[in-house]
Amino acid sequence: MNQAQVVCPKCRTALPDASLNQPEFGPCGECQAPVQVFTFPALHRVMAPGVTGERLVIDTDASCFYHGQKKAVLPCDGCGRFLCALCDVEMDGRHLCPNCLHAGRQKGTLQTLETRRTAYDTSTLLLGVVPLVLFFLWPFYLVSGPAAMILGIYGWKKPGSLLRRSRWRFVVGILGGAIQVLAVAGIGVAMFFASREGVFR
Repeated sequence: MNQAQVVCPKCRTALPDASLNQPEFGPCGECQAPVQVFTFPALHRVMAPGVTGERLVIDTDASCFYHGQKKAVLPCDGCGRFLCALCDVEMDGRHLCPNCLHAGRQKGTLQTLETRRTAYDTSTLLLGVVPLVLFFLWPFYLVSGPAAMILGIYGWKKPGSLLRRSRWRFVVGILGGAIQVLAVAGIGVAMFFASREGVFR
């Protein structure tokens, strides 16, 4: 497959590779318009030709699960189905079939294909700390405290942010939720004893 070409946005003339990723604007060779282009390294990577899979010649040979007329070259590491060279998808040293690839993407078990994740640690921190800082939100402790603790415990083993960071947000958020729960319990006990003493009469 041919390498991709970058063109001038004004005259649509192909720009030479030497003019790409330069720290300053340079003139287009055709229309002299100032152009500055930054590209990813993969833009100029030569793509390997695709494989169609070898036809099954001998009936005793194993055939592909998805293409009965193609010769199987290896089993899927996910489900064990035999795959031809066309169906084999290599990822992180594993060979997967199209169904396992799709299922892994849907379930989020293939981290290589992930583009976003739920920030459970940040949500736990907000639920655990914000109501404590804004004390006038104390009536919400009954909900925010347990929610911070449950979310923190639930998200503890979930994949974290795509950027590597520590778990201090979980710890602080869970502690904040526990403080809220204790505060609600303390207020409830105080109100109970106060009502028994006739303070509210």
